[in-house]
Amino acid sequence: MDVQKLKENHKLLNKWNYDLGSIEKGYNNRTLYVNVSDNTIKSKPITQEMKDKFIGGKGFGLRYLWDAVSPNTKWNDPENEIIIGTGPVCGITQYPGSGKSLIVSISPLTDIVIDSNVGGYFGPYLKFSGFDALELQGKAEKDVIIVLDGNNGTVQIEEAPLESHDAHILCEQLTEMYAEDEKDKRNVAVVCAGSAAEHTLIGMLNFSFYDLRRKVPRIKQAGRGGIGTVFRDKHIKALVIKFKGVKGNLNHPAKIELLNKAGLRLHREIEKFDNDQCRMRQVGTANIIEVMDQYDLLPTHNFKYGAHKNTKNIESNVFRDKFLSQNLPDGCWYGCSMSCAKAADNFELLSGPYKGHKVTVDGPEYENAAGLGANMGCFDPQFVMEANFYCDTYGIDIISFATMTAFIMECYEAGILNKEITGGLDLKFGNSQDALKLLHQMSRGEGFGKIAGQGTHKMKQIFAKEYGGDLEFMEDIGMEQKGLEYSEYQSKESLAQQGGYGLTNKGPQHDEAWLIFMDMVNNQIPSFEDKAEALHYFPMFRTWFGLMGLCKLPWNDITPASNKNYEPQEAAKVPEHVENYRWIFEGVTGKPLSREELILQSERVYNFQRIFNIRLGKGLRKNDAVPYRAAGPVTEEEYLSRQDRYDKQLQELMNVDPAKKTTAEKIAIVRKYRLEQYEKLTDAVYKRRGWNSNGVPTIEHLKKIGMDLPELIEVILPLQ
Repeated sequence: MDVQKLKENHKLLNKWNYDLGSIEKGYNNRTLYVNVSDNTIKSKPITQEMKDKFIGGKGFGLRYLWDAVSPNTKWNDPENEIIIGTGPVCGITQYPGSGKSLIVSISPLTDIVIDSNVGGYFGPYLKFSGFDALELQGKAEKDVIIVLDGNNGTVQIEEAPLESHDAHILCEQLTEMYAEDEKDKRNVAVVCAGSAAEHTLIGMLNFSFYDLRRKVPRIKQAGRGGIGTVFRDKHIKALVIKFKGVKGNLNHPAKIELLNKAGLRLHREIEKFDNDQCRMRQVGTANIIEVMDQYDLLPTHNFKYGAHKNTKNIESNVFRDKFLSQNLPDGCWYGCSMSCAKAADNFELLSGPYKGHKVTVDGPEYENAAGLGANMGCFDPQFVMEANFYCDTYGIDIISFATMTAFIMECYEAGILNKEITGGLDLKFGNSQDALKLLHQMSRGEGFGKIAGQGTHKMKQIFAKEYGGDLEFMEDIGMEQKGLEYSEYQSKESLAQQGGYGLTNKGPQHDEAWLIFMDMVNNQIPSFEDKAEALHYFPMFRTWFGLMGLCKLPWNDITPASNKNYEPQEAAKVPEHVENYRWIFEGVTGKPLSREELILQSERVYNFQRIFNIRLGKGLRKNDAVPYRAAGPVTEEEYLSRQDRYDKQLQELMNVDPAKKTTAEKIAIVRKYRLEQYEKLTDAVYKRRGWNSNGVPTIEHLKKIGMDLPELIEVILPLQ
């Protein structure tokens, strides 16, 4: 059916006209609110307090979500919201990585707040269309799309019964439907989930941008925490935005010369250093696959190991030479010379409903290759790319899918699962064909895929109750925390990275702190106090990107020549690039920003999110415990794979003679020691962050950072 006939079947439920307004110093000073239960569309003003304390992006999302829900709100209640926030810097074209938006909701996996950073054109177009954020609330009776025209000043809610649910088709249909011609397609951006988001708790959102050279909409993902599941539970099929006229001054910055100054400096560094440092323009984030393997950090066979002899089959150059298109533009927003958004053109699918189709695959990212490849034991680049595509189009978070499938594979090999339970699937490590069958089942909500789609946390309970699995063993090997699956880094030998995963607000996602090299490789943070300082600074610094509308990668995936002039701990912060961000903030808003104030902006929002989690029933010390495999060896084969290392640690750190102990005894001694280390780290981090021993921000600390809001004090007062 052609798109005109699809559109003829739309039913207009509401249309709202608004004045276009004007962005001033990065802010529209209003947000767009849409409730699909009663088809309300309206704008809300943004107060000065909102801008001072919550800044934008993730901060606005948290504030609006707090006001929308109660302590008893569940992820599938109509009052749960999805908020897309932009930040004052979002949309500038002078500095690489400035097209990001932040998505906030209550997660079906964790039952607390989840946030996810995403590229694509939707966020900047939302800003340019007149809004600093979009709030989605309610639950429609039938599938709807929401269409925003930022040039004509209209917002419409339409029933859309016939379009595809799968992202690669739906994005094409809606882009063609709302564009005037081929050239105009670049002015259309779509947000959608996919068919599997309706049947699983690990659904994600795809944000499109139209690639004029390839003549196809491409997608970036807001992957973590099941936000796509929330989206489809609300019966929202898609968001469509249209904006024509992108220019470098649309944010009406106060001092555009500062933006130009920062941007020119970084563009030159990328051109000069990228080929020798990270090769982002060649292979994107996949450049570190072989590096992680070399340092025993590549998660393999459900995080048992950190390297594998077959990693050579999925290293970055294999993808570059076999699949990735070269000499084509790869940025997911205007002006990004880092160009890390790699794609494979004319990739022929070998399975599933689109078997034989030639498609564009956006990837692989490092997480995709590490998870789908090494962690599942599937060292087959064709499989990695095919699973990458199907996860995207079905609307499945690749990190969660890979980590929870690796958990299933270990349970299968341990005898907890069998073919009778899995419906005939032989889910051993490395069986890529049956892993694909599981993925296709998830898209249909069928068979064992329906159980798998509940995520690792819920599967552990099901496997224990229904199949007699050893719950203690599964708690040790099930790589989730707070309900969120681990992202793809091996943290056993880095206590700081164990904290970088476990002491987060949303769960084990590396976007808060990636400290493995500082801690394990370079030994730059040896003491608990050093680690605590790093686990204060870096999560706060990285939070700032989500307040502004910035990508993390341009910060430290290219390092300037000046970095060699700093001591190692300071060099890890990349001071010259921190200066760039201070220039950018002042350039847009007109307000000078010191390094200390930058951290303070994030600290306010970070503590707000911590207290939000407490309000929802989590956010305490017990919720910051990690599965033991994140900290040390669970099984004998795991210990023996690194026996020399562990035996040496027994002698040097624990004063134990390994020759006098059985392997089981040694595992128990190492476990006791490593868990004690994690608890000591937790104490140090809580103290540095201004929290009490239970992980609750103190009233004194909230006063110090200017966040002693009455609603926050009310939540934490009984826990002081």
